[in-house]
Amino acid sequence: MTREEESAVIKRILDGDINAFEILMTAYEKNVYNLALRMCSNPEDAADMTQEAFIKAYNSLPSFRGDSKFSVWLYRIVSNVCLDFLRKQKRRPAVSLSVEDDSGENTELDIPDESSCPDKLLEQQLTKEALHMGLNDLPHDQKQILILRELQGFSYDEISSVLNIEPGTVKSRIFRARKKLCAFLIRNGNIPDFVSSGKSGGGDTP
Repeated sequence: MTREEESAVIKRILDGDINAFEILMTAYEKNVYNLALRMCSNPEDAADMTQEAFIKAYNSLPSFRGDSKFSVWLYRIVSNVCLDFLRKQKRRPAVSLSVEDDSGENTELDIPDESSCPDKLLEQQLTKEALHMGLNDLPHDQKQILILRELQGFSYDEISSVLNIEPGTVKSRIFRARKKLCAFLIRNGNIPDFVSSGKSGGGDTP
């Protein structure tokens, strides 16, 4: 949806057309769920967080000032809802490293597929396990920002809006998170090319 379309729907809701909120839910439910799933790593938890995020968004809609797109404001809500949930759980769940491509198919995060070679197959599995462990070893805020940047593909400005922090702070946190993830993987002797080369938006400096 364009910003103008969002504004028109929001105006209808604030004017009393409660059913119009379904338009926003239909437009963004899939993206909200995908973000919640990558943060919570559990389909049932992600579904609960998705529902809670939409409820919070609906109840908070009168305070939406329109400084950013509604979708960015909504992603900020779901991100905070998931962080609160993870803190309460006092656990570090695994993060799904699959991403959805343009055709709607789930694919693994840029790990070469050389299934014809047993050694490469084992190496691939170890790499994925190391990435899971490395991401889960990060503090919640660093894990969150890497998910938004590397898995969700958000721009720095979008992350800035979602987390309500300055763009410079976004870059610094991403840099520190990547550095810590690389250090973890190096210690475990297993580091994929996309991390070491900075392929996924690398080259950031604090």
